[in-house]
Amino acid sequence: MSTSARDVPATVAVVGGGTMGAGIVQQFLTAGADVVLVEAGDEAARSGVARVAAGLDGARARGKLDTAPSQVLARLSAVTDIADLPSGVGLVVEAVPERPDLKIAVLTAAEGAVGEDAVLASNTSSLSVTDLAAALKRPERFLGTHFFNPVPASKLVEIVRAPQTAPEVLASVRGWVAALGKTEIVVRDAPGFATSRLGVALGLEAIRMVEEEVASPADIDTAMELGYRHPMGPLRLTDLVGLDVRLAIAEHLAAELGDRFAPPELLRRMVAEGRLGKKTGQGFHIWDEGEHKRE
Repeated sequence: MSTSARDVPATVAVVGGGTMGAGIVQQFLTAGADVVLVEAGDEAARSGVARVAAGLDGARARGKLDTAPSQVLARLSAVTDIADLPSGVGLVVEAVPERPDLKIAVLTAAEGAVGEDAVLASNTSSLSVTDLAAALKRPERFLGTHFFNPVPASKLVEIVRAPQTAPEVLASVRGWVAALGKTEIVVRDAPGFATSRLGVALGLEAIRMVEEEVASPADIDTAMELGYRHPMGPLRLTDLVGLDVRLAIAEHLAAELGDRFAPPELLRRMVAEGRLGKKTGQGFHIWDEGEHKRE
């Protein structure tokens, strides 16, 4: 690899330009990498680039970016076919929806497009990294890099190693995470890893408490924020992540680990009603133009 232990790769590819993918792109751009964004179609690619541009503008406005956003954005390009990735890409991060078939299709296509020394990574928050690796010709060059939303503000990256992951690949990725100014934890591949497993368990219990009318969503969140020093209560966090996303993860964990992760009926009902949290304006709390209002 062309980078030192504390540098990011010279060229990084990110597949998927949604909220998470755009945040990952922004992080590598500001760390000095050239980044190629892969999206399915010209309109989606333009939207992804616009998200990155808005993130850079926001960082500049908050005093978190010393360089003009336009200069940083000049190092971003977009393609609509993974086959068009340059062979010199050092890292490919897959950030598409949590569907195993989709992720495998993306990863196998990326493996065929880039050089043999490139590292492949999945931003999955719950799917088996070992199962994803099994579809690859070079599984030793693959692992999970679980970023958190919002990516630029979050300090954590959960690195998930599969049994096949080569030690030198793990070492390189740890260095790249440090170069992004973030802290990494390393976990072995297991259902829910460390963060999703604990976070979902707390969130589901909070939802059951609302269902049982133990306390209001606002009071439950305040209890954890002030009583346990959580920076964000479990229900507000559920709103931020998306109730549909949390439901999908809970269903996966219930299938893998048993009924203790069975989604509460209230969660299923709210998803069916379209109350998905911040992205729809209402979940356990009301959200107005990105701002959270306590009920």
